[in-house]
Amino acid sequence: MGPRLQRCCWLSMFYEDSFVKISGIIGGEEYVRVARALLNNEGATDEEIASATGLKINVVRRILYDLYGRSLITGIRVRDPKRGWMVYRWRAERDQVDSYIEAQKKKILERLRNRLEYEKAHEFYYCGTPGDPKLPLEEAIEYYYSCPRCGNVLSLVSNKDLIEALEAKIAEIEKEWGAPGRSSGT
Repeated sequence: MGPRLQRCCWLSMFYEDSFVKISGIIGGEEYVRVARALLNNEGATDEEIASATGLKINVVRRILYDLYGRSLITGIRVRDPKRGWMVYRWRAERDQVDSYIEAQKKKILERLRNRLEYEKAHEFYYCGTPGDPKLPLEEAIEYYYSCPRCGNVLSLVSNKDLIEALEAKIAEIEKEWGAPGRSSGT
């Protein structure tokens, strides 16, 4: 992809609807195509969306169920007048995008806090071999301070830099929300 095409794609995402943007973040280009089809044809069936996007019906259904599970779309079960059987008519829930983003931010913040707590509560040992694991004290003792992968001696390593990075990221998120330790939604 050339620089002109990359700029064009970036600009189109810049002006894109937030529902389409979040769909793209969740699942990529196929999700974007389904999201755009939903916005262009509110109340579309999975078959209509598949036809509009050129995607296989099973791919469209997988995407619809994923978006439905995240409460970003709703499905209403109705009887198809032509065939007589029950089908779902899908609709984008654009007003749910902001609450979805807030919920994801809360999950990320909670994971960062848990990791910070874990890093502060443990000493770690490492053999120095790239790709080998950093082990907490309890595991290092189990292996008699010998790396379970390569057999080298495990030495105490500082996790000060990681702790500082986690604290900085947590502070940045809390500052963005405007209240220490809390999101603006709570």
